[in-house]
Amino acid sequence: MPKEKTFIREKENTNLREPRRYKVVLYNDDFTTMEFVVMLLMKVFNKNETEAETLMLQVHHSGQAVVGVYSLDIAATKVQKATQMADEAGFPLRIVLLPE
Repeated sequence: MPKEKTFIREKENTNLREPRRYKVVLYNDDFTTMEFVVMLLMKVFNKNETEAETLMLQVHHSGQAVVGVYSLDIAATKVQKATQMADEAGFPLRIVLLPE
C-alpha cells in the first residue's frame, strides 16, 4: 500500500500596519502663564526654546496647537506628566491626546 503524501502550507500574515499614532493637543486658558507653557514644552516635549515659544504663541492666538505626534503609550505618558506638572503648579492646563 503506497504512503500518502501530506503537504503543510504555512499562511503568511501580510496585513502588517504601522501602529496608530496620536496627536497631543494643548488648549489655551486664561490662567496658565506663557512662561510655564514654554517650560513645559521644553521639559516634557523636548522642544527647543524657539519651537516652544512658537507653539505657545500658536496656542495663545489659535486656542490650541498640536505639540507632538506619538505612539499611544508615549502620548499618554507625556499628557499625564504635563497634566501633573500643571496641577502641581496650580494651573488648569488642558492637554489631550487624539487619534491621528
